[in-house]
Amino acid sequence: MTDTSLVCGVDEVGRGPLAGPVVTAAVILDPNQPIEGLNDSKKLSEKRRQELEPIIKQRALAWSLGRSEVEEIDQINILQATLLAMKRAVEGLKIAPTHALVDGNKAPDLACPVTTIIKGDQSEPAIAAASILAKVARDREMVEMDKRYPGYGHAQHKGYPTKQHQQALMDLGVTPIHRRSFKPVQLALK
Repeated sequence: MTDTSLVCGVDEVGRGPLAGPVVTAAVILDPNQPIEGLNDSKKLSEKRRQELEPIIKQRALAWSLGRSEVEEIDQINILQATLLAMKRAVEGLKIAPTHALVDGNKAPDLACPVTTIIKGDQSEPAIAAASILAKVARDREMVEMDKRYPGYGHAQHKGYPTKQHQQALMDLGVTPIHRRSFKPVQLALK
């Protein structure tokens, strides 16, 4: 951790799903406005994430979302699409960070120094805040996709490869929001 306050936390949501974009967030927290209860978004209830989202947006010095669409994921692979979405999130910040803390073990190509931290969303508040913003944004979008593509259960599983989702792929076919480079989707195309 550096001694400057312009450190951004970066995290992603949606590497594993069969459908939808990968969404990332970058957050620079204000050290003078700490936020209670930040944690890995997967360890918080949906209700708690939704409560924290506006607080993070209000108190952070800067925040930004990034994304890679299904077509990009299929063209460049999910890892490269995730790193690209992270870069987009950081570049979208209204304040340029002096350092980025990235959840995981792969670093996006950024203009500032990057430190990767495995399980960083459990140890670094800025990464936890980013994980919450990314998860709430992506989940909200997948609920909308459930209305557009009924029968797949996106509002429940958010595009992840549950048995219900994989069965719906076989029964209903592949939609434009499905990742064609992912094996269960490829199987449904045959």
